[in-house]
Amino acid sequence: MSTDRQAEPAAAEEAEEAEARTPAEADPETEPAPEAATPDTPAAPEAEPEAPDTVAEAEARADAGAGADAEAGADAEPDADAEGNAGADAEAEAEAGADAEAEAEAGAGAEAEAEAGAGGNAGADAKAGADTGAGAGTGAGAEAGAEARTDVEADAGARGDAGAEAEAEAGADVEAGADAESGAEAGAGTGADAGAGAAVDGVVPAGLSEAQAELAAQRVERERIARRKAEREAPVDAGAKLSGKAADLLAAVRAVESGAKPPAATFDEAPAAPRRPAPAPPQPRTPAPRPVAVAPGTVEEVRVVLARGGAPEALAAETAAALGEDAAEALAENPWRLLSVASVRPTQADGFARALLGAGAGPGDERRTGALVGWLLLQAALKGHTALEAPVLRSALAQYAVPDPAGALETAIAEGAVLVFQEPLGAPGAQYEEGEEEPVRILVGLEGSAMAEESLADGLARLANAFDALADWDKAVGAAPNPSAAELIRAVAGHGLVTHTGGEAARAEAAALLAAAGELGLRTCLAAHAPGGPDSVTVAGLLSGTEGPGRDADGQFALDLLVVLDAPQLDVETAAALVESVPDGARLVLSGDPGVLGSAGAGRVFADVLAARACPQVVSRTPDPGPVGELVSGVGIGELNQVEAPGKEVVIVPVRDAAEAVHRTVQLVAESVPRAFGIPADEVQVITPGHGGSAGTRALNAALKERLNPGPGRFGGFDPGDRVVHVPSPGRAVPARVVSADAQGLHLERAGARTVVPKEQVEARVRHGWAVTAHQAVGARWPAVVVVLPGDAAEALSRDWVYTAFGRAERHLSVVHGVDQALPRAVAEVLPKPRTTRLTGLLKALVASAREQPE
Repeated sequence: MSTDRQAEPAAAEEAEEAEARTPAEADPETEPAPEAATPDTPAAPEAEPEAPDTVAEAEARADAGAGADAEAGADAEPDADAEGNAGADAEAEAEAGADAEAEAEAGAGAEAEAEAGAGGNAGADAKAGADTGAGAGTGAGAEAGAEARTDVEADAGARGDAGAEAEAEAGADVEAGADAESGAEAGAGTGADAGAGAAVDGVVPAGLSEAQAELAAQRVERERIARRKAEREAPVDAGAKLSGKAADLLAAVRAVESGAKPPAATFDEAPAAPRRPAPAPPQPRTPAPRPVAVAPGTVEEVRVVLARGGAPEALAAETAAALGEDAAEALAENPWRLLSVASVRPTQADGFARALLGAGAGPGDERRTGALVGWLLLQAALKGHTALEAPVLRSALAQYAVPDPAGALETAIAEGAVLVFQEPLGAPGAQYEEGEEEPVRILVGLEGSAMAEESLADGLARLANAFDALADWDKAVGAAPNPSAAELIRAVAGHGLVTHTGGEAARAEAAALLAAAGELGLRTCLAAHAPGGPDSVTVAGLLSGTEGPGRDADGQFALDLLVVLDAPQLDVETAAALVESVPDGARLVLSGDPGVLGSAGAGRVFADVLAARACPQVVSRTPDPGPVGELVSGVGIGELNQVEAPGKEVVIVPVRDAAEAVHRTVQLVAESVPRAFGIPADEVQVITPGHGGSAGTRALNAALKERLNPGPGRFGGFDPGDRVVHVPSPGRAVPARVVSADAQGLHLERAGARTVVPKEQVEARVRHGWAVTAHQAVGARWPAVVVVLPGDAAEALSRDWVYTAFGRAERHLSVVHGVDQALPRAVAEVLPKPRTTRLTGLLKALVASAREQPE
C-alpha cells in the first residue's frame, strides 16, 4: 500500500472558502522598518553584487561582468529570503511599498555522509498521500481525480508575487528587519547588547532580560578567550607594521594566487603545527567591565550627522551602539563606517559619503575600501563563512568599483582590520618529493571569527588530550539498551571528546549515556538547541547561567560530562564559549544529525570536527521508527520513494497555486489532523520555506490566526492566545503564547515560564508562530507537522531543508505539495552550499602535533 491521496470536498464550497482565506487579506504582523535610503539611493535599490563563495564563482562573475548579481551555477539558497536583492523589481510591482527582508537560513555546514541516514534506505513518493480527514482514494484513479480539479481558480499573481521573494543567497544584502536565521536580527543590537558584558565571569547580574543575560555571558566568555589567546602569538598584530611570516603572507597574497610564484617560492616550508599550551594556572576572578550605555547626547549627535548626509535619523541609535561614544566624530570622518549598521548597503553608504564629502568621496578612497572589506566579510559570515579566500574577496571588491582590489586588501591587512592566513591543503605530515610543492590557500578573515575558531580548536584538543580513563564503565556498557548506546558509553569511558551522529532515535542513546554516568556518581548535563523538557537545558541558558549546573570559582561548568545535542546548530563563537567553559578532565560529547540545516551563525562546527577525525566517532545504527522515520532516512541519502503509511502517517496534498496551499493548510491544521489523529491544532506545526510570498509564514499565519484565534491584534498585532515565535537573540527561535500586554511590554508564556518582551522590541523579536521556517523549527519536534511547498518555493528547496522540515514530525506528516518534480530533484541533487572555515585544518594540525609529542 502506498500513501493515500486526498479525496476532494464539494467544488463550490471549497472555492468559496479558498477565496475567503486568500493571503491578500491584511496581515496583522508589522512589516520590517524600511531600509536606509540616501539622497543618491532609492528606498528600494536595485540588487547589488555580493561576495561569491568560491574561486570558480569569482571567475564566473568576472566573466559575466562586474554587475552580475547571481553566482555562477548557484541555485537559490535554501530558506533564505533576499527579496531586497533578487527580484526587487518584480516585488516592487507585486507588493508595492513592501520592504525586502533578508533571511539566512542557509542550510550548509553539515557534511552529507552515508551515516546520516543510517538504518533507513527508503523515502516517500511525491505523488503519494491523502488528506487525513477525507475519504481515501488510492492508485491512478485518485491521482487523476486530483489532477482534474477545477474548483479553485488559479491565483494569477501569486507566483509572480512570491517568486520575487524566492530565497536567493542567504545574507546577500542585509536589509532592515532581517530575520533571526540570518544572524542579523534587526533590533538585536540596541536592546540586547545593552546588557552584554554585564556579567562577572559568568555571573549574570539581576535585572537583565534573558537576551541581555545570554549576550552578557557570551561576552564574558569571549573575554576569557581573548585572555587565553594573549598568551600565544597572534597571527597578525592589529594596527602594527607587519613583519616575519605575516609580512611574507601579505606579500604572497598576490604572488601565490596569481601564479606568479609557486607556494614554495614564498613559503619555504609549511609552518609548524601549533602546540597546545599548558593549562594556565587558575586566575583570581576579576570583574568584567560593565557596558557603558550609549548616552542620549551621543545618539543626538549621530542623528545630526545622519541628517546632514540625508540618511534616515532612525539609524542613530543603532549607529551609536555600533561605533561607540565617538560615533558622531567617527562617522563624520569616515562616512562609510555607516556600513557597521546591518541594514545599510554599500550603495547607500556611498550616497551618504557623497553628501558629506562631495567630490572627495571616490570609489578608491581607502576609507571606503577598508569599510567594504569588513562589510564583505560580515556578509560572508551571515552565509556561514568564517573566512574568505583572497581571490574571492578581491573579486567581490572589484564588483563594487574598487580600482585596485588587491591593494585595498593589502591595506586592510596592514592596518589590522582583517587577518590573513596560509592554510596547507595537504594532509598533516605528508611528505613531498623534491620539486613538489605543498598546496596552500590564502584566507582572509575578521579577528573575532579567527580568535573564536582558534580558541575552539585549542579547547577541543585540550579536552581530547586531558582526561582520565574510567575503569568502572564495564557494567554500564553491558546494561546499555542497544549496541549503539553501548558503543557510545564505551567511547566516552576512554576519551575526553567524542562525536555521536544519528537521527531522532539516537537521542535515546545520549540519554542512556547520561544515566550510566549518573549511576557512577559523575556530574552530568544535557544541553540542546531548543527547550526539550525537564531533563535538558538549552545551550543559551547554560552559557548565560540561567540554566544548568552553574560555574565553579574559576568560571567553568561544575560538571564531569556534558552532552550537547543538536550540535550542527553550534556556530563558532557559541561553540568556543561552550568548550572554553568545560573544565580539564571533563568529557564532552557532541551529538547531532549531520543531515539537518546548519547553524544560523558563522561556522560548521560539527561537520568540521567530524572531518578532522580528531576523536572517536560513534555512528548510531538505530533507525527512526515508522513511516515518517523511513521517509526522512531516505531523504538523508538523496532518495524520495514511496513509503507504506497504513495509518496515514504520511499524506501528500497536491495544490495548484498559493491560494489553494493556504486554504488546504488551514483545513489540515484546524480540521483534518485533529479529527483523524486526535492531535489538537495547538500541537500541529506548519513549516514553509520563507516568510514572504503568497504562502510564506506571514500569509499562512494571517489565515491561521483568523481561523484559530481571531481578534483585532490590539497588542501590536497580537491577541491573548496567539501562538508566536520569540527571538531573544539572533539565531534562536522559541515557541511561546501571548498572555497579555501592559506598559512593560508583551507578556509571553513559554515552556511553563513567563517572559516579558519590551514593547520597543516586539516588532523585531516576536512574530506569529503557527507557521515557521525550517530553521526556526530545527531542534524541536511536534506530534504533527504540515510542510507547505508552494510553487514559488521550488528554488528554495534543498536536501537538508527537506530533511529538516520532514524530520520535525513525530506521528504525522502532511505535505502540501505544489512544486511538482522540484521536490525529488532537490532531494537528489541540491546539496548544502559549502562554507569556508578553518576549524578542520586547525584541529588536524593540533592532532598531528599531539601525536608527535613524546610519551
